[in-house]
Amino acid sequence: MARFAIGCLELLMEMQQVRYFVALAGTLNFTRAAERCNVSQPALTRAIQQLEHELGGPLFHRERSNTHLSELGRMMLPYLRSVEESCRAARDQARAVKKLERATLTIGSMCTIGPQLISELLVQFRTQHPGVEVQIIDAGGPQMIEMLEKGDLEVAIVGVPGELAGSLHQLPIFEERFLILLPPNHRLVAFDEIPATELDKEPYVNRSNCEVFELVQKELDRRGISLRKVFSSPRDDWVQGMVKAGLGYGFFPEFSVTDPDLVVRPLVNPSFNRTIYLTTVRGRPHSPAVGAFVQEARRYPWPATRLPAGTGETIVVGQQIMALA
Repeated sequence: MARFAIGCLELLMEMQQVRYFVALAGTLNFTRAAERCNVSQPALTRAIQQLEHELGGPLFHRERSNTHLSELGRMMLPYLRSVEESCRAARDQARAVKKLERATLTIGSMCTIGPQLISELLVQFRTQHPGVEVQIIDAGGPQMIEMLEKGDLEVAIVGVPGELAGSLHQLPIFEERFLILLPPNHRLVAFDEIPATELDKEPYVNRSNCEVFELVQKELDRRGISLRKVFSSPRDDWVQGMVKAGLGYGFFPEFSVTDPDLVVRPLVNPSFNRTIYLTTVRGRPHSPAVGAFVQEARRYPWPATRLPAGTGETIVVGQQIMALA
């Protein structure tokens, strides 16, 4: 049904009445208008009469061989034609979205996840679904979850410590370790694996958006290992640049290291791993674009860890919950 305002008067009418009126205004012939609308002439006539009743006056003057718009009909024509065109455009858009010919997909990617991994997935997704416009929003883990729950995001790629809310579906897509990042001339480069005890009071360049920093710091404190933070930035490129300049070592997710001149080593005793999830809101109706993206993510060849697994105790930051249906 369509809601239509004339001054202070608000009227409610069936969309088929609007469609029949526009067709009759275009043909000025009840028989041809009924054929155009694929209905019987009596059905079209009844709909026009009902519309006239709702609008409070005749829309057409009916003469034997001369049907023409009344003054009220001429006034209503541009408005009702606009309603009919808007309705048709809405139907066309809905069909296009369903067929993924014209759709927008808003994805959140946690800022501590290496962008090159997600970029390759997005390129593959766009190749398969060229009619979908993809928008990426990056932020910290808690902000991603809040935006997802509020409906600002349709799907999010996250990896946070602890359990997420039971209202969220989670599909584990890959795992990665946290590594020690070093300049080529650092003393720790001599180690194939770096025991955590070697980090005690060693100058440390901090990623301020690191979602596991507090957990790692508490664990190292418990073992009597002191972190000596000398620099902090929310930007991974700045942190890698300062590590490269020799300011100290960095603590990075494995697939977020982008500078090939830096040296990476596994951290052991303990080591820290995280799982990255594709996350949506449980029970929320999702667009066809979301379903297509989830299927593409399932098929995508996510990477395995690049370095030897290391030895000793491993602490997993994050916990696998129920996968997406």
